[in-house]
Amino acid sequence: MLPFKNEPITTVWTEERKKSMREGFAKVRARAGETRPLRMGTEIDDDGKAIESRNPSDTKEILGRCVAATADLAKSTVEAAHNFFLNVWRKTDAHARASILFRAAGLIRNKYRDEFNAYLVLEAGKSWTEADGDTAEAIDFCEFYAREAIRLQVERQPLTEVAGEDNNLYYIPLGVVAVISPWNFPFAIMAGMTTAAFVSGNTVVLKPASNTTLVAARFMEVLEEAGLPRGVVSFIPGGGGDVGNAMVEHPRTRAVAFTGSKAVGLGIAERCGKVASGQVWLKRAILEMGGKDAILVDEDSDWAAAEAGIFAAAFGFQGQKCSACSRAIFVGKAYDAIVPRLVERAKAAKVGAAENPDNYMGPVIDKKAHGGILSYIEVGKKEGKLIAGGKAGSPEGYFIEPTIFGDVQPDARIACEEIFGPVLACLRVKTFQEGLDIVNSSEYGLTGAVYTRSREKLELARRDFHCGNLYFNRKCTGALVGAHPFGGFNMSGTDSKAGGRDYLLLFTQAKLVSELM
Repeated sequence: MLPFKNEPITTVWTEERKKSMREGFAKVRARAGETRPLRMGTEIDDDGKAIESRNPSDTKEILGRCVAATADLAKSTVEAAHNFFLNVWRKTDAHARASILFRAAGLIRNKYRDEFNAYLVLEAGKSWTEADGDTAEAIDFCEFYAREAIRLQVERQPLTEVAGEDNNLYYIPLGVVAVISPWNFPFAIMAGMTTAAFVSGNTVVLKPASNTTLVAARFMEVLEEAGLPRGVVSFIPGGGGDVGNAMVEHPRTRAVAFTGSKAVGLGIAERCGKVASGQVWLKRAILEMGGKDAILVDEDSDWAAAEAGIFAAAFGFQGQKCSACSRAIFVGKAYDAIVPRLVERAKAAKVGAAENPDNYMGPVIDKKAHGGILSYIEVGKKEGKLIAGGKAGSPEGYFIEPTIFGDVQPDARIACEEIFGPVLACLRVKTFQEGLDIVNSSEYGLTGAVYTRSREKLELARRDFHCGNLYFNRKCTGALVGAHPFGGFNMSGTDSKAGGRDYLLLFTQAKLVSELM
């Protein structure tokens, strides 16, 4: 087994890859008339109401459908997953489970990469490179967690030796894991939570975001092609209020892995804290809930690098990342040196259909997000100075211009509340410490970045900039599996550190067996 290496992300698109992407788009559209079935334990069900998936760049285009589950179906699926866990999957060798992930990674990398990229462009509105980054991260999760399962569940764990005893620590699976995945990284995060759970020996009930069900449905097909037995992962898209709650509240559910909004995450935490009738364990809640991330720029810094990093982190994938920079805080003269350049970039950025690789920004995900972001822009006009963007784009899709507000006060709503769109608030401060104080005034604590040439200030930020993923002299987005374990503090979640060596511990429990020799 070779050491883990991150999958390279495509930033330069050769003619061969462009052709492959066009073929990917054709494959996605060739299945637009299909309705993907539910997978409930070992059963396939193609009967029932369907969830339509539409192209946010062209809202008239239907990309496909998935059968929608109900609360009752969710309950029966959890029961089936529990039975399969007890009778089959927990007894499966860890090497066998890991080999499925290695095969899945190979299939995605070598056979289906640009088909998945096409789903991400058409269904989620990602640019080609953002889509490829999502796909590459899904490959990374498969490769990394397969190795981690072998390290934790096959290799002997180090313990203090005691004369006359044979002591062994085993990491055993929990049971049924409910996975509730988001629409913004509909491949990587969905695949990461799902594979971490089942490679550890758990069974999974997966409810993907309703906006991006097709990506998850296609992944289910690839897992089966890679040899995953039916019954290990159940696929039940549906509403969070009925299907999601039924999964979370079920007494057979052992853990919940969730990525999404703060409001929904807090509701899940509360439900997990209540012991249902017949439940004999405390449910684990593995939560990633968003952020209000800041980049702090010192006067003594590389202004060109800071400008490029802020713009990419604020407007990449339309700002729809929990790690996105939504607050840029400038010390002293850095504000007047950098903000006008950001405005020039924003005005020059092309906004349009994500399928066109010449467009820097595509659409936001849906009508609700579009309206909510525009409402925040109206709030921002009262709180700061609108210096770029602020308008909706073509009515064919959910387009919004990259928007920048200047001279924003630290207590403004656009500086405190998560907007989850292409809106950047720029703030002036007199000192680096004042900037740190504003950074830490947020209820969130996911990512952040500092640009400065001062080693003293970097070390101050290392200690006092309170967030789960802090980056020095680079942007605050783009965490790599294995290199940047990802998760945040405070209302950003449980700091689960996805893609790190601790992550599979959340899906296992440690059992010590001591034998007298």
